[in-house]
Amino acid sequence: MRPTGADAYLFPKLEQEVRMTFSAPKPVFDTAIAGGDALGNLPDWDLTDLYADQDAPELASDMEWLEKACADFAADYQGKLADLDAAGLLECVQRYEQIDVVGGRIMSFAGLRYYQNTTDGERAKFLSDCQDQITTFTTPLVFYTLEINRIPDEQLDGLFAENAELNRYKPIFDRLRAMRPHQLSDELEQFLHDQSVVGSAAWNKLFDETIAGLEFTIDGEKQGIEATLNLLTDSDRATREKGARELARVFGENVKLFSRVHNTLAKEKQVEDKWRSMPTPQTGRHLANHVEPEVVEALRNAVVNAYPKLSHRYYALKAKWLGLDQMEVWDRNAPLPETDDRTVDWDAAQKLVMEAYADFDPEMANIAEPFFTKGWIDAGVKPGKAPGAFAHPTVTTVHPYVMLNYLGKPRDVMTLAHELGHGVHQVLAAEQGELLASTPLTLAETASVFGEMLTFRKMLAAAETKDQKKALLAQKVEDMINTVVRQIAFYDFECKLHAARAEGELTPEDINALWMSVQAESLGPVFTFMEGYETFWSYIPHFVHSPFYVYAYAFGDGLVNALYAVYEEGDPEFQKKYFDMLKAGGSKHHKELLAPFGLDASDPAFWDKGLSMISGLIDELEAMED
Repeated sequence: MRPTGADAYLFPKLEQEVRMTFSAPKPVFDTAIAGGDALGNLPDWDLTDLYADQDAPELASDMEWLEKACADFAADYQGKLADLDAAGLLECVQRYEQIDVVGGRIMSFAGLRYYQNTTDGERAKFLSDCQDQITTFTTPLVFYTLEINRIPDEQLDGLFAENAELNRYKPIFDRLRAMRPHQLSDELEQFLHDQSVVGSAAWNKLFDETIAGLEFTIDGEKQGIEATLNLLTDSDRATREKGARELARVFGENVKLFSRVHNTLAKEKQVEDKWRSMPTPQTGRHLANHVEPEVVEALRNAVVNAYPKLSHRYYALKAKWLGLDQMEVWDRNAPLPETDDRTVDWDAAQKLVMEAYADFDPEMANIAEPFFTKGWIDAGVKPGKAPGAFAHPTVTTVHPYVMLNYLGKPRDVMTLAHELGHGVHQVLAAEQGELLASTPLTLAETASVFGEMLTFRKMLAAAETKDQKKALLAQKVEDMINTVVRQIAFYDFECKLHAARAEGELTPEDINALWMSVQAESLGPVFTFMEGYETFWSYIPHFVHSPFYVYAYAFGDGLVNALYAVYEEGDPEFQKKYFDMLKAGGSKHHKELLAPFGLDASDPAFWDKGLSMISGLIDELEAMED
């Protein structure tokens, strides 16, 4: 189920079918191309901690319980919330939380099975059926947020003061009350809730199934999008060009469909935002992230202003290394001539990441270990499997699951470190309980990017030659540029897209032009752009699944860079403060979480500090040219 409006904040684990934390797309390729068994025994998910299978009696029992629990909840509380005392409201919240746990468990199971093979009709049907049933069951609960937001602030504050256990849930109520100005009537909220399954959720599924089913022909052989995207990282320039042109061909053939998806979702959002009196298309995301618009604007402006000293400077340097006067888009992710082409097998990747985590703190490695030993990671590339990588927290009474498409490149090792960081974060935050564990997107990338940094530093320290160090530094800079510069360019594209859609239907050519306007600005003058690159917006899942999600990557990277600087300064209490921050989940505002480290994201200098770390790495690379 993908709840809309206020319900999206009350059902944090059910948002967007199942709540996934997605990585920025990183190209991978087909296992057969990678050498298959050379990577070792790649793990698959064991989903039995959720349910044994889709016909498990426990799943049927939970579905029955959920239907009755929702109906009983409505019967017991609808029209009565304002009359509850502190103990009564606490019991009400805890009953609601248990409903969230059971519904989240079902949807997690259905969603994870689906993402293992998005082209399997039976799995797609099972997910849709679960969505339909849970949407129907939870419709009577729409009153909950609406009635809470009618209770006067002073009355709620008084109840919080009376009961310490109830007060623990205050952050949830604060977020709900932030939505109060945008709340609709009971009937309209219920309509949006019911309609969501055939609205945005359906368009999301169409997008996923279309992307997973695309076929690309390379040297007479058909392959999927992951294999083709990976060609953009090949050491042979002709191969990279071949991959880029085939991507452009297939995206171009499907651009009308992707344009329809974006037009529809942007218009749907515009309509709902209008009814909710949202001042901007971005407002809902900022409210969900519990971050002030001016903080996001400060981040965006700092990154855009830094384009010349970051991406423009680095890519000019890379063009020199590649012996090119001008770079084409297929050169952006090209490996350096010094790059070692050897793959890292699964056991070696696990050892490297676990040692990096243990060097920071043994407890971090202890938390990460079950992911490898208990079937919590699905690593291999398989037909129909969702592209990219993500970590899904499921519910706080179970454990997270990590999905990868592992092919043994150093970048894949970094992706493992990234997603495992999410997993560690989700395990630690689970002690907050279902309603408070979910971390706003702006903070959700903290542990993942920090885990990447720990792993990168360990790999850098182990580099034996100047060429190895140069290649690692360059790869890290590229990943940072992809995380910060590219994601802010994506954010600007989305802002332009939603603003333009508000003026009327957009043709594919209109969307293409918006895409190119941010690409040229962010990548710099060293690039030229092949015909067809203008359609490359079409495969980015974040634009479809989570509008304006992308700035969270830049927020997280800047935050982690600042955090890592504090760590390198030798704060003896850093590990304790860091674990406390992760354990807080969504129970505290970013200002409160960063205060123990002496950091403040509302200070524009905060972002400059983080960006300076990227600039410093480019300085090191330039110094190697001397």
